[in-house]
This record gives sequence, structure tokens and C-alpha cells, in this order.
Amino acid sequence: MAHLFSPLKIKNIELKNRIVVSPMCEYSSEDGFANDWHFVHLGSRAIGGAALIITEAAAVSPEGRITFADLGIYKDEHIEKLKQITDFMHAHGAYAGTQLAHAGRKASHQQPWTGGKQVPSGEPNGWKSYAPSPVAFIESEEAPLELDKAGIEKIKADFKAAAARAVKAGFDVIELHGAHGYLINEFLSPVSNKRTDNYGGSFENRIRFLLEVIESVQETWPKENPLFVRLSTTEWTEGAWTADDSVALAKILKDKGVDLVDCSTGGNIAGVKIALKPGYQVEFAEKLRKESGILTGAVGLITKSHQADEIIREGEADLIFLAREMLRDPYFPLRAAHELGHEVKWPVQYERAKW
Repeated sequence: MAHLFSPLKIKNIELKNRIVVSPMCEYSSEDGFANDWHFVHLGSRAIGGAALIITEAAAVSPEGRITFADLGIYKDEHIEKLKQITDFMHAHGAYAGTQLAHAGRKASHQQPWTGGKQVPSGEPNGWKSYAPSPVAFIESEEAPLELDKAGIEKIKADFKAAAARAVKAGFDVIELHGAHGYLINEFLSPVSNKRTDNYGGSFENRIRFLLEVIESVQETWPKENPLFVRLSTTEWTEGAWTADDSVALAKILKDKGVDLVDCSTGGNIAGVKIALKPGYQVEFAEKLRKESGILTGAVGLITKSHQADEIIREGEADLIFLAREMLRDPYFPLRAAHELGHEVKWPVQYERAKW
């Protein structure tokens, strides 16, 4: 059997293969609502054979959106369309996941194809952003407001409420977005977290916000349902968050009931140069897996079926998270099975095209 197509049981779900559609922002919502674009985009990946499909970052509050066009899960009215999408995924053999997120200081921006720049808080589609400390991501940008204790409590409550909506919307997996310079990542990193209270300074203090968010989510998210966390496992910068920090955190997350760490890197420090190569982040998934004992997902320039199969075969990660390759080819899992000589069931409507 191709290792990429071996099943994996995590709590109450059993994935039919190791292929996950990674969260990819579509910037195509109005007031956080999913629409037919999301239905077709996510549904086609279910038809394509992925075992788990995770929505783009779903903001837990309006001010937690990266752009005004982000997907949201901050009000009950969002549930209906999301439930239609998860029902379709389930009908075609895929589990449904959602990534709960708050953009922190990287909120209030334009869509990428219109420039991606920050929208000042006084302009249309702009608002004040919040962060652990009043430190802008880019010096020329409007600095965020520093969160006080009441603000922190509100965000924890927002994550809790979003998790409850995720249950009603039919999601099987929640991933908390703790990477790429968004709010949770901003608390973790000494570069963006300059606080002197219980949420800043030491490693133990900087991870406190994430641990409290996890506790809040677990108040409404069923214990038998998988819970993932995405981390930027290194910031590629001296004096910043490191892979060893990620290992130490992963051990704690495992004890707190987190099932898997989705291992990305970077995004919290502007201008960092990363030497890109195929699978350039896989080493961090392998390190966390071996040194903490937690399940890990590998992501980043994984584009070939044999490459993905080797990562699983060599024990470097437990799941393969595919992003851009799944944009290029929604049917990557069907093609990968063919290339690896593994027989998989095709949608009956497509069987005439089977290799």
C-alpha cells in the first residue's frame, strides 16, 4: 500500500488517506458569509479525494478578519451555508475542518489582488486592529491597540462561541491558527509581544494566551473531536521564536488535549528571507513529531505524489497539508493514487475518466 493512502484514526474520525486540504484564504466573503464560491471550491476538493478539507481562516470576530472579505464564524447566521458545505463534503467521503482565527495586528487590509495594503481605521473597510503590544507589523502601518485584560477575555469568549458554531455547522475538526503573524502567533513571539504582565516576558507567559484559548474552545468543542493547532515553528530570525520553543510548546499542547500540530513557519517578522526548496518546512514537522510525540502535519512546497508518500513513509509527518498544489489540481489525490499504483474509489460520475 502507498503510505500516503494508509488510513489514520484521530479520536473519533478515521481519515481514508493522509491528504489534507490546507486552509487557503479566498477573500471572497461579504460580512463573513460563505457563499457559492466556497461551496464549489471546497466541494470540488471533496470530490477530488482529499481525506480532510479545512476551510480558510474563519474569523472569530469582525475585527479579527485580515480583510473585509474574509470568511467569518462570528455570528449564528453564518452557520446555514457552512452546514450546506460540510454536508456536501461528508456525502463525498471527506471530513470537514475549519480554522478559527484572529488576525491581530495584521487585520484591516485590502484583498491581495487590490494591493494587500493596510486600510487605515478611518477609511471604508478599515478598522482598528488589536495585538499583544502596540507594535506594527510594518513600521509605516498604523500601530495596533494593545489588548487589555477585558479585550483578552472577549477574544477568548469569541473563540468559544465560534467553536460552538463549528459544531452546529457540522465540522469534524477545528484548527486554531497560531501561525503566520496573526494574533496567537503575536503572543507567542518575543518580537511582537513586549508585555510585562502575565501574558508577556517568559516563555510560560507568552504561551498563556494560546493555552487559555484552547481551554475556552474545549468548553464547547466535544472532547471526542480532533483539535489541531497551526504553528509557525520557527521565525527564521535570531532572538525570535525557535523550533526548540515549538517542541516545548508541542509537549504542553499534547498534554492539554491537542491532537496535531500543523507545522508552518514565518510570517510574523517583515522582510525575512527564507531559502525556499521543495518540502522546506518538513524538517520541523519531523522534529516536533520525534521530540514531542505529538502528531504533525507537513506543509510547504509539497507538490509531487512520491514526495508526499516518502514523507509519510519515512515518519517525517503524519499528514500532508496541500495548499497551492490543490489550487492547481483539486483532484491531486486521485492522480497521486494512480501515480503510486494504489486503487481508490472514484466518484461514479467521473469513473469513465479513470486512469
